[in-house]
Amino acid sequence: MKLFLVPTPIGNLEDITLRAIATLKSVDLILAEDTRNSGKLLKHFDIATPMQSYHMHNEHKILDRLIDRMQSGTTIALISDAGTPAISDPGFLLTRACVAAEIPVECLPGATAFVPALVNSGLPNDRFVFEGFLPLKKGRQTRLKLLSQEQRTIVLYVSPHKLNKTLEDIALYFGKERPISISRELSKVFEETRRGTVQSILEHYTNHPAKGEIVLVISGASEIYD
Repeated sequence: MKLFLVPTPIGNLEDITLRAIATLKSVDLILAEDTRNSGKLLKHFDIATPMQSYHMHNEHKILDRLIDRMQSGTTIALISDAGTPAISDPGFLLTRACVAAEIPVECLPGATAFVPALVNSGLPNDRFVFEGFLPLKKGRQTRLKLLSQEQRTIVLYVSPHKLNKTLEDIALYFGKERPISISRELSKVFEETRRGTVQSILEHYTNHPAKGEIVLVISGASEIYD
């Protein structure tokens, strides 16, 4: 009876840990955000553990059933498509339910995209805030206004097709000269980190549309940039 939260590589399969492989082989069931995508990972490492789909569209529906199974002795591992479960991915609801039911929970250390992006940025990383994905519509303007005054470094996840609109919003609320860093395709063949002002980065990606997973790191508020 236990829930393991197991990080998986964000791009390079060699980034998986030996402990993650051993855990995935030892549990009774693996919950995966996308079984087709995760199936390739499990096959690569010869992991034959049964797998079940667990994502934002079914997590409420099957939550009680999973708790019942673990209370009956089943050991489960949760993985996401990439990175650490519950970080801008499903996992929080299940973790909270396990804690409430006094089911042991263990999160293995491992890959998370925002850490290398933050360190790569060259911006202060002694104090930072992670915001995940910004609201698409409701609450977006309020959130941007609030973050524009944040003095710590800010880390966001951004979808490639929303990058330019997000940068336009950042320029409007944070100022065009605010230093930022964009990291995309981390640990993959076409990994890129681009640093500059909001304006210069926006100009680049207006002419060269971004592809792949993106982490946006923004310098904290300072009178120098405002």
